[in-house]
Amino acid sequence: MPFVPVLHAEWIKIRTLRSLLGALAAVLVVTGAFSAVTAARADRSDPLYSVFFGVSLGQVAAVVFGALAVSGEYRGGALRLTLAAAPDRTRWFAAKVVAVALPVLAVGLLTGLATLAVGSATAGLTWAQGLRGVVGCALYLTLMALLAAGLAGVLRSGVGTLGLLIPFLLIVSFVVGDLASGAAGYLPDRAGQLALHSAPEGPLGPWTGLAVTALWAGAALGAGAWCVRRRDA
Repeated sequence: MPFVPVLHAEWIKIRTLRSLLGALAAVLVVTGAFSAVTAARADRSDPLYSVFFGVSLGQVAAVVFGALAVSGEYRGGALRLTLAAAPDRTRWFAAKVVAVALPVLAVGLLTGLATLAVGSATAGLTWAQGLRGVVGCALYLTLMALLAAGLAGVLRSGVGTLGLLIPFLLIVSFVVGDLASGAAGYLPDRAGQLALHSAPEGPLGPWTGLAVTALWAGAALGAGAWCVRRRDA
């Protein structure tokens, strides 16, 4: 089966599953709500991060979306049916990745614009800072969803993927950051969120930080693709 019909089939799966639509909606709601609270108390030393602080919590919903979109294939023999219709496993996984990335990117852009609209009045951001925040928000959320999708392909379990990633994002990354600030800057969440800081400190800048996160996501997707090709459905 050609790539476009496979992608269309994967998109139908995503838009018809309430759990996935709910995760996408949570990205917008959670990020916007927490950003509205922190923007009202804007930190003058880093006003951009004050406006986009909610992304640090909204990313959890993006991770849930990426993990469930892939791990759902391993419940009830769904993957066997999928591969019967699309036997090329690499093509199927590529279609799944695109079907995960595009809606998160769209919701991420909407989230970034809504967050900026709520917080820019009190934070006094420049046009360039606001644009970087919106684009950085969308790209970061997309990369974190893809990181989760790749890990779900390796672990073949949504529970396992979320049990690994969510504690890492909410607890481990902060602990490691306090103990080893230099190395912690290259963790996927810390590196990617540099795009949401007014003046990032350290060797990485806003876009190089996102590039580091992209490398993490690419490695996870590569491992996921390898597991999909090598393991039984």
